[in-house]
Amino acid sequence: MTPQSPPGRAAAPREAFSSRTVFIFAAIGSAVGLGNIWRFPYIAYENGGGAFIIPYLVALLTAGIPLLMLEYGVGHRFRASAPLAYRRLHPKTEWIGWWQMGISFVIAIYYAVILGWAMLYTFFSIDKAWGTDPGTFFLGDFLQVSEEVTVGFDFVPSVLVATGVAWLALLVVLLLGVQNGIGKVNLILIPLLVLMFLVIVVIALTLPGATDGLNALFTPNWAALGDSAVWVAAYGQIFFSLSVGFGIMITYSSYLKPKTDLTSSGLVVGFGNSSFEILAGIGVFAALGFMASAAGTAVDEVATSGIGLAFIAFPTIISQAPFGTLIGVLFFASLTFAGFTSLVSIVEVVVAAVQDKLGLRRRTAVIAVGVPMAIISLGLFTTTTGLNLLDVTDNFVNQFGIVAAALVSVMLLTAGFSALPTLRDHLNSVSSFKLGRTWMVVAGGITPIVLGYILIDTLTTTVAEGYGEMPTWFVNTFGWGMAIGLVVIAYVLSKLPWPAASRANELSPSPAILDAFTDRNRIQGDDHLSRWSDTALRTPALDQEFSYRTVAEGTVAQGTATGTGRHAAPPTGGAGQAPWSSDTPPRTTGSQEDPR
Repeated sequence: MTPQSPPGRAAAPREAFSSRTVFIFAAIGSAVGLGNIWRFPYIAYENGGGAFIIPYLVALLTAGIPLLMLEYGVGHRFRASAPLAYRRLHPKTEWIGWWQMGISFVIAIYYAVILGWAMLYTFFSIDKAWGTDPGTFFLGDFLQVSEEVTVGFDFVPSVLVATGVAWLALLVVLLLGVQNGIGKVNLILIPLLVLMFLVIVVIALTLPGATDGLNALFTPNWAALGDSAVWVAAYGQIFFSLSVGFGIMITYSSYLKPKTDLTSSGLVVGFGNSSFEILAGIGVFAALGFMASAAGTAVDEVATSGIGLAFIAFPTIISQAPFGTLIGVLFFASLTFAGFTSLVSIVEVVVAAVQDKLGLRRRTAVIAVGVPMAIISLGLFTTTTGLNLLDVTDNFVNQFGIVAAALVSVMLLTAGFSALPTLRDHLNSVSSFKLGRTWMVVAGGITPIVLGYILIDTLTTTVAEGYGEMPTWFVNTFGWGMAIGLVVIAYVLSKLPWPAASRANELSPSPAILDAFTDRNRIQGDDHLSRWSDTALRTPALDQEFSYRTVAEGTVAQGTATGTGRHAAPPTGGAGQAPWSSDTPPRTTGSQEDPR
């Protein structure tokens, strides 16, 4: 540490994944969830079939992977949970991290219930407990759905117990830590998930009518490419399936070792997730083709998505198909594994944020977060009124939570604080696949335009038409109220002081990203960056330690060979150049924090 280091204690050892491979499995485990299995096949079918692959790949390359890499950059550069990472990036962006944490909190408390359903249906598949009418069984005998849309506390015992088991398993994994818990469970479950789904696909392809299902899915409707709604659907699917926008990838990338190839990891995760979606599409539609053939109807009459596909359509297929019991056990076990790895990543966002804020040990933070979340989850969603509450909450936290938070964060990082060049340089400093201006254009230009269109279109439609046939008070409370409340709570949390024991009082591993306009009053004269909170003097990604000094426009920077830069040269005996430096002097335009 240099003599000019900012006040604060040395950073405590941070948990980390043992290797890049473990991180990739964990990131894929987060991305591959219920939506890959029950959402993608129907979205592709409804939006041009085989032709949908074109906008889907365009969306993956121009929004999904660039946004994934953006979050890798934030998490890895500042090595903290979402709130603290954004605080270290710039104090005025801290509230975004709390917003993302709040979104993860809400998603986790209802996601666990669906996981409990999948666990129970794995056992139901053995004796086909749903009988001859899976729809009536699911809504009536199984969930005992109340006719009144309200919040009640008439619990469904089987769902309560199964969801409780899911939370218990989750707490055990999180208590074991980042590597021994999160890392190892993904190393086991993700290969097993892929293997199980491959078996499902092989069996489904041998069923009568499977070809009809595949034809329905993959026959291209080229005219659909001229429909803007198809392109929006592609971007929406990529966005929702990659676990971006609610703090997961920021948190996971903060557990990477300093020298880790980030961009190549992003490519592997992005294409790995999409490959599984296509595999899921083949298996699901081959099975739906069999269902249509057995019923003597067209595929479009049985094709569906979401809960209806998983818990009504597939049980019908299982009851009729050869090897039905095997298909059922594999299918619902796949849902269980995919849901569990995703739930682990979602809750970890909340655990990491609380741990950083209060300076707690991991085990204390897991109990302090997990137990209250489990109680809320069990109390609200395992009741006879839980399904309607889940429906509204899921829709609004996704459409007006994740999309809005991602849009605001990208716009602030792009236009508000001009952070993309610095994050790009950080990513390039440790990665083999280099990012350039194209990445900044697609991440800072295309992505916010698409997200903005999705948000505005969904907002206007929901305001004009309402949401389903549910009471206004119910939608306003658990839909709009929840979505707006998350923003208010995030802002309040960002204004609360960080305790002395918190990680905010440790040295930040990288300097804050300052903006020439926003921070013009802080970067005048010859003040050292070391005087500013949340600013450190090291870039551990390159094992470098060097001093920074801001200067007024046109003033010679001390220690520089050319006098045109805004940073001092490395101290004697230092490890080398700054990560953004080159043989040619940097230009003096742009932010005072780093030369553009």
